[in-house]
Amino acid sequence: MSTLFRLVELSGGHIIIDGIDISTIGLHDLRSRLAIIPQDPTLFRGTVRSNLDPFHEHTDLELWSALRQADLVPADARPDEPRTKDSPRVHLNMVVEEDGLNLSLGQRQLMALARALVRGARIIVCDEATSSVDMETDDKIQNTIATGFRGRTLLCIAHRLRTIIGYDRICVMDAGRIAELGTPLELWQRDGIFRGMCDRSGIRVEDIKSASAEMGTAHEAGVESLEAEKKEDNI
Repeated sequence: MSTLFRLVELSGGHIIIDGIDISTIGLHDLRSRLAIIPQDPTLFRGTVRSNLDPFHEHTDLELWSALRQADLVPADARPDEPRTKDSPRVHLNMVVEEDGLNLSLGQRQLMALARALVRGARIIVCDEATSSVDMETDDKIQNTIATGFRGRTLLCIAHRLRTIIGYDRICVMDAGRIAELGTPLELWQRDGIFRGMCDRSGIRVEDIKSASAEMGTAHEAGVESLEAEKKEDNI
């Protein structure tokens, strides 16, 4: 993780992304193309708007779209609606306390997810992003990842095995080295470390096939949702 963001420079070897050695480009160019959803998201004192877009680079509609995709506000809610007692608690002008202490852990994690959506980065790193949240929030995050990050590269360090069995490829680490690398189905059929973890977690080959199919369906649903949202915002 540190070497990907070049917090620590490599002492040997290379990290190549899209044919480019990341050590040959500037830090700003590199990090502007990366986003991270950490296990413990950092929020700052201010508003929801300032936490999503600290440099005022995006419109309110873009920020609101990210909140909707992250399931922080209802799908039919709009940013220009008058505030009433029935309005969503989370809105762009809502005050956020230091470290987001006035938000639940799940809401803070979804805020980090919305922030990554706003950035539009090409590579998103999920560092144990769901290990500390309940299953409902985990489901929201997985659905948003499947729909909101379509066409981007997602690197996920997972605590819950079921959250990654629908991914394109899985890398199994053992003692700091790559032990297995392949699609979930390929690794299952090898009857190695990954298969053992699946067996201990009660994951069957049918679950892997189903998760892969659901991920593909979510991609398609996400495209339709975004197209409908764009039409709605243009009305």
